[in-house]
Amino acid sequence: MSAEQTVADEKLYVYGIVEDEAIDVSTTGVEAASDVYTISHRKHAAVVSGIDTLDPDESDENARAHDDVLREVMTAGDGRPVVPMRFGMVFDSERALKNVLRNSRVELTGSLRQAAGREEVGIKVLVPEGGLTDPDDTRAAIEAELDDHAEDVEDGDLFSDRLLMNRAYLVARDDRERFDRAVDAVREGHPELTVQYSGPWAPYSFVDFTIATEA
Repeated sequence: MSAEQTVADEKLYVYGIVEDEAIDVSTTGVEAASDVYTISHRKHAAVVSGIDTLDPDESDENARAHDDVLREVMTAGDGRPVVPMRFGMVFDSERALKNVLRNSRVELTGSLRQAAGREEVGIKVLVPEGGLTDPDDTRAAIEAELDDHAEDVEDGDLFSDRLLMNRAYLVARDDRERFDRAVDAVREGHPELTVQYSGPWAPYSFVDFTIATEA
C-alpha cells in the first residue's frame, strides 16, 4: 500500500470541539497516537488523531488517553472551553468531519458558551459496611455543603448499597479551590465516610450537544 493510500484510508478519532485556534497537544492519544491536532472549519475546530478503525477498543488505556487529551486541551495555558465527545467518535474522512462542523455551528457555539470557564468533577460518597443510622440526613447535609460551590449538579446511579452519593458537579474554574475545600470539610466532618473525588473533567454531563458521524 502506498503512503498516499495510507493517508487517504486513515480515519479521524475526535476528542472534542473547541473554538478555532492552534493547539499544541503533547499527550499521547487513543491507540497510542503520537500526533493529536486540530481540524478547523470557520469558527470551530475538532481535536483529533489518526486511527485505522471505526470501532476503537474501549480499553482502560484508551479511555484514559481520551480523557487525558481533553484535560490538556481544557487546562493548558489560561484554559479554554471544550465540547467533549464521548469515547469512540470516529469519522471516516476529514470532509465528513468538516460537514458536521459546518452543519452544527449554531449548536456548537451555544455549547462552547455553556462550557466556558467551567469544569466537571465527580464525587462519590460511600458509607461504612455497617451503614448509617441517618443516611438521608447525612446525604442532605453533604449536598447542601457542596451545592453552594457549584453551578449545576447531576445525580448518577447508586449502583452499590454502600453508595450514599454519586454526583457530577459543574464548577467554575475560578471556584474550584473553594469547592475542593468544601470537599475537605466533608471528609473532616464525616470521618466514617469514604469520599472519592475525580476530575477535573471536560463537562460531559452538562454540555447539551450530540454529534452524528454520518454527514
